[in-house]
Amino acid sequence: MNFQQFSVPAGCVVLLGLGWQAGGWQGVAVVAGGLVMWLLLHFTRLMTILKRAANRPIGHVDSAVMLNAQLQPGMTLVQVITLTRALGALQSAKDAQPELFRWTDNSNSWVNCEFHGGKLTHWLLVRPSDPQS
Repeated sequence: MNFQQFSVPAGCVVLLGLGWQAGGWQGVAVVAGGLVMWLLLHFTRLMTILKRAANRPIGHVDSAVMLNAQLQPGMTLVQVITLTRALGALQSAKDAQPELFRWTDNSNSWVNCEFHGGKLTHWLLVRPSDPQS
C-alpha cells in the first residue's frame, strides 16, 4: 500500500479537527475552504498540463536525448508529461503493471519509460544507428 493513500486524507481530517478546536463550525468552514482551494489548484494544474498535451501527437517529443537527460527516478507520469508536453504512447497492456510508455522524436530516437505504481523506475534511450558509419 502507498503511504500517500492514507496520509493525505488523515491530514485533512486532522486539519478539520484543529479547525473545530480553534473556532467551532467557523474554524471547520475556514479549513474546508482552504482544502477546497488546494484541490482546485491541483485540478487546474492537471487540466492545464493535459490541455497542452492534447495539442501534440501522442508519443512525440522534441528531443529524446534532452528528455533522457531530464528524467529522474521517482518522477510521476504527470511530471513526465509536463516535460514532454505530449502523452506517451502506451507500449504495455492496458492497466498492467509495470506501465511502459514511449516518446519518439523526429530523428527516430525514442525513450521508453517504465512506471511502477505511477512512479518512474527505469528508462531507456534508443538512438538509431547511423547507416554511413
